Order: sequence, then C-alpha cells, then structure tokens
Amino acid sequence: MVRSWRVKLKLLLATVTLAILLSWLYLFVGSLEYGRFLLLPPCLGEQPSRDVEREALASRVRRVEEENQQLRLQLSQMQAEGSDGSPQWGASAEDGEPPGGAERSNRTACPKQRTVHKCELLHVAIVCAGHNASRDVVTLVKSILFHRKNPLHFHFITDSVAHQILQTLFQSWMVPSIHVSFYNADDLKPEVSWIPNKHYSGIYGLMKLTLTKALPSNLSKVIVLDTDITFATDIAELWAVFGKFSDKQVIGLVENQSDWYLGNLWKNHKPWPALGRGFNTGVILLLLDRLRRLGWEQMWRLTAERELMSMLSTSLADQDIFNAVIKQDPALVYRLPCFWNVQLSDHTRSEQCYTEVSDLKVIHWNSPKKLRVKNKHVEFFRNLYLTFLEYDGNLLRRELFGCASLPSPPSDQLQQALEELDEDDPCYDFRRQHLTQHRVHLFFLQYEFLALPNPTDVTLVAQLSMDRLQMLEAICKHWAGPISLALYMSDAEAQQFLRYAQASEVLSARRNVAYHIVYKEGQFYPINLLRNVALANTQTPYVFLTDIDFLPMYGLYDYLRNSIQQLDLPQRKAALIVPAFETLHYRLIFPKSKAELLSMLDMGSLYTFRYHVWPKGHAPTDYAKWRTATVPYRVAWQPDFEPYVVVRRDCPKYDQRFVGFGWNKVSHIMELDAQEYELLVLPNAFMIHMPHAPSFDISKFRLSAGYRGCLQTLREEFHQDLSRRYGAAALKYLTAERSL
Repeated sequence: MVRSWRVKLKLLLATVTLAILLSWLYLFVGSLEYGRFLLLPPCLGEQPSRDVEREALASRVRRVEEENQQLRLQLSQMQAEGSDGSPQWGASAEDGEPPGGAERSNRTACPKQRTVHKCELLHVAIVCAGHNASRDVVTLVKSILFHRKNPLHFHFITDSVAHQILQTLFQSWMVPSIHVSFYNADDLKPEVSWIPNKHYSGIYGLMKLTLTKALPSNLSKVIVLDTDITFATDIAELWAVFGKFSDKQVIGLVENQSDWYLGNLWKNHKPWPALGRGFNTGVILLLLDRLRRLGWEQMWRLTAERELMSMLSTSLADQDIFNAVIKQDPALVYRLPCFWNVQLSDHTRSEQCYTEVSDLKVIHWNSPKKLRVKNKHVEFFRNLYLTFLEYDGNLLRRELFGCASLPSPPSDQLQQALEELDEDDPCYDFRRQHLTQHRVHLFFLQYEFLALPNPTDVTLVAQLSMDRLQMLEAICKHWAGPISLALYMSDAEAQQFLRYAQASEVLSARRNVAYHIVYKEGQFYPINLLRNVALANTQTPYVFLTDIDFLPMYGLYDYLRNSIQQLDLPQRKAALIVPAFETLHYRLIFPKSKAELLSMLDMGSLYTFRYHVWPKGHAPTDYAKWRTATVPYRVAWQPDFEPYVVVRRDCPKYDQRFVGFGWNKVSHIMELDAQEYELLVLPNAFMIHMPHAPSFDISKFRLSAGYRGCLQTLREEFHQDLSRRYGAAALKYLTAERSL
C-alpha cells in the first residue's frame, strides 16, 4: 500500500516537474517573438518596457501560475491522505514555498526598488557661471519641471552673474513647490584653484568636487547635473536609484561612452587613470553623508595631488579626478544604466544605450558642437531639446496634485490681490494685467559690467517687442554708450532674437548692450513694467529714457556726458530734455548737425514730434526757442507733457498700472515734477522718430470706448495716489486735469 502510494507520488512529482519545465519553455519561446529573454527579467527602472508586451506576457504568466496552483493543491491533498506517519517534506499550498527553496532560487538578484513618495522633496545641484550657462540652465530646468511630480530643491553654485540672473528668474517665475538656494562660487575657488585645468569650463568645471563642503551639512543626498542636460522622464525615477546603492557605494555614475579613457584616440594620448572606459560626470548621484564620513575632501585631494605630479593638469576637469578616485577604490561607485546619461559627443557608443529613442531618460550634449553633433538620431534629440528651449515656461506654474505648497509671501500676496479683484468691474482686464507676474530673464546675452563707471556716464534705456527688432542695429550705430533694453517676447521669440543677435555683425560686436527678456503673458503690452526692468538694471549714474522707435543724433552719448558735467547735475535735481522730431519717410538721410536738422524742418522732410496728432505731448519743449538757443533753458510742466529725458538712475519708477497705450510717460513726467525736478531743454541735442505700423494697443485705444473709459479711470486713481504721496503740491495736477 505504502509502496503504491509512493509510486503515485513520484508520478505526480514527475508530472509537476514536467509541467513547470514546459511552462518555462513556452515562456522562453514566446519571449523570442519580442526579442527579449525573460527568464531573468530586468530590474525595475533599468530596462525599458512596452505596455503591449507587458500585458501579453503577464497574461501568459497568470495562466501558468493558475496551472501550478492546481498542481500544488493536488500535491497537498495527496500528502494529507498519506498522514500515516510518513514524513511531510512538501510545503503547504498556503505557504506557497516549494521544497528546497525552489522559488527562492528562481528570484532575480535585483535589489528592491525604493519607491519615491509623491511629495518627497528631491534635491538637485548645478554649477552655473556666466550668461550662456544661465540660458542653458533654464532649458534644463524646463525639461525637469515638465516631467516632475515631486517638490524640488535646486542648489545652484554660481558666480555673481548667474546668481543675479537665476535669482530674478525664479522669483518672477513663481513655480509652486520649487525651492532655490544659491552658493557663492568665489568662496569655493580656493578649494580647486590650485588644480591646472585645460577644459573649457575652467575653474567652474572643478566645483562639483567641493559639494560635500558647499552644500548644507544636513543634506544627505543630491543629484548633480551639468547644464547641458535634457530630461526625457521624471527625475524621481533617477532619485529612486539611491535605494539600490550597497552599503559601500557612495557615487552613482554612467560609464563614459567615448574611448577617451582607453588612451587610444591618438598617438601619445595619455588620459587620467580610470576603471575601464571610465565614468562621465554629467549626471552624478552623491550620498553626501557617506562621503563626508569617508573623508571625501581629503580623498580627492590626495588623489589629485598624486596624479598631477605626472599628468600636470586635468583635461576633463572634475571628471578626471572622480575617475582617478574610483580607479583606486572601485567599490565606491554604483554603475547607472547608460540611458541615464546618453552622451552625444562624436564617436561615442551612445546608440547602444537604447533600442528606441523613446526609451531615453537623459540626454547629455557633452560635445562642444552641441546640437551639431554626429548621431543617427540627432534630429530626434535636437527636436526634443528645441521643444523645451521654446516651451512656454508659464505653463509650468502648475500646482502638484496632492502636495501642499509651502507658504510663499509674494505668491500669497499676489493670490490675495487677485481674489480681491471684482470681475464685474469694466476695467477688470486692466487691473488683472497690472497684477500679472511676468517671468524675467536678465542679461540674456553676454554683457560686460562696468567696474568703475564714469560719474557722468549715461545708459540709453528702452523697451521693445519682436516687431521692433529691426531698430536695434540702427540704434547701436547711433549710440556708442551702454544700452539697457527690455524685450517683451514669448519663449520661442526669445530664441529667434538670440539667433538674430548672434548673426548680426553689429550686435555681436557690442558687449555693453544688456538685453532683458520679459516673457509674454496677458492681453496688454506692459510698457511701464518693461521700462522699469530696463531702468533697474542699468550700471551708470545717469539714464536716457527713450523709446525704441527713436534714433538719437550722432554723438549724443558724448554730448550728454559733457552736459551732465557742465550743468553740475550731480549737485542738482534736474531732468535734461532731448527735443524729439519725426519723419514720415522710411528712408532718411539722417542730419549730422542741428543746422542740417533745421534745414530739413524748414523743407518739410522733418516735423516736431506728433505736432499733427498730439501737440500737447511735446509743445512745452518750446521748439521756437530751441531753434536759436545756445544754452540749456528751463521749461515748466504742462498737462500731458511727455518729453524724453536724461535723469539720475534713482529717479521715480514708471507707474505700472498704465499698460498698453496712453499716459504711460505722462504720469512719469508728472511725478518728476511733483518731486521738484527742473526741466531743462538741451539746445544742441535731438532725436528723430522713425515711422512704423501702428501698434495693436493704439488700435484698441482708437476703436474702443471702453478702453478709453478705463484709461480715464486709471488717470483719476493715479491723481488720487499722487495727492496722498505729495499732499498739497499735487493739487495743481488735479486742477489742470479738470480744466482741460
């Protein structure tokens, strides 16, 4: 009887074994249809997968599991029947554990993937210096924000230029659940300045070595990125990889995809020591707390000192030193899958990192050629990069679903002001535009700051949009001094402007023209906001407040500096008026002197500005007196007077409630008068307005009675505010307004 039972049991075990073998063989053959070997499934997050493939295979696995469960159930029943004292070597069906730990042996060696909580704060560190790198950072940040689902804390190690640019950008961007910290690169330079570096990144290319010291001591881990990175996935996926580090691993890196560290690129090529192909430091995962305990600072210093004795300098900046340390102690590094840093320099193995371009995670433009690099999929990569380059950053101001934003006083105040607006107010759109928070990117192109400006130096200040771009070259030819311009553009238009400026011989030759991008938002042109942005970012003691449609006379820059000195302007509160004229001809032989201008005025080829449509705007300049004047003369303020003036940089700001067309300069001159500025007309200065198509805002003003009514309402409110600020002295403006 017992013998018969054992024969049956052996037969059943053989059947179970055969069923399992056939099932796995079936899966193996089926997997070949998809080009994948499934007996050892990849770790989560390390291999790309396809939804269709996953569903088909999951269905097969479920069928096999059901068959196995039925067989196990039969086996357990057989064992229950044999409870006559024979040993029960099999596990119960409830345990689900086959004998001998068979299931344990079938498990993959993949470590458990630590999931990232949806509201967990992720930390990202970036070294950024200069104007160009600041532009690159914006594109990188856009790609991260586009995919992210977690709060982020950006840690920027910057020079003074990048600090000003990025601080203003993030403050004006106001993206929810984004935190930004800045660290002065100058404080870290002594740590790495002793290392000779041939790389074009200079001393800033070595800054990543100092992060354990630069970043807060309570920060335990951080993702470190180069500025020429583009993300194609949620950065939380990369953050989750920290959970795969062993106890000894402290640095996560992708293998270098070029042959640089193999030392065979040319004769006598001698790279720094590296483990195999070496590692690329464009994307780094750093466990800062472990690195500090290991004495990271001393570790990399000693390694660098030893290698520099024979290498003399680094060729790839911090990357050489990271690799030398890892060569010495390979246990420190966790090898990231290469799709976390697909390196698009020439002659790399980057194409082996993905089976399809849609599998990519991170693209690294680590060639000096950048978008012109050679790769068979470069068009796809370029288009992905350009998508984020021109992507409307305003769309990234979305709240994270389910994550509470930390309190932000500026954001809270803005939200409260918006909630207090009355949507039934006929002028709601004007008031809403006034409260709009525009993103601002200062110094969009290279600009040379003035270390010690001349005490009489003056900057031309103006604003423009895309349709006035053609005026830039002409103004630069007429004005040799510094210029500060605010440009109202979309993200895509800003890139068009960048290409235009870089292609222009006139503009590319100038380093004293500051371009500040104010990104478009809302239905009105925020003219006075633009003026204030350009005014606030001047470097000289004096500013010439003009409009982009005017060409200053040749030599006006020198003439204004001499006038400031001769009139002893530093010791008095005065506004110097530059008389304005206009031509109706698109082609003009520009007058070289006052005498030539007067001749053209008499011949009818020039006119005093707006004499035929808005004489009150400039009539107080007293053009009749100007014709024969040889010394500056004083004029009195009159209603609607709006001359173009030279004033101290600390003059009153423009009132930003005035948007679009109307009263934007009038209100400013009125406040100058309220502050008791002298209005002095310069006898030998002039500027000429060039013709152009009417702006969209002036068309709305002319066609809409509601527009004109709201402008009148804003004027009355401005008068009331002026009275509150200046008391009885401001009553004359209200009286003059009512007498009109």
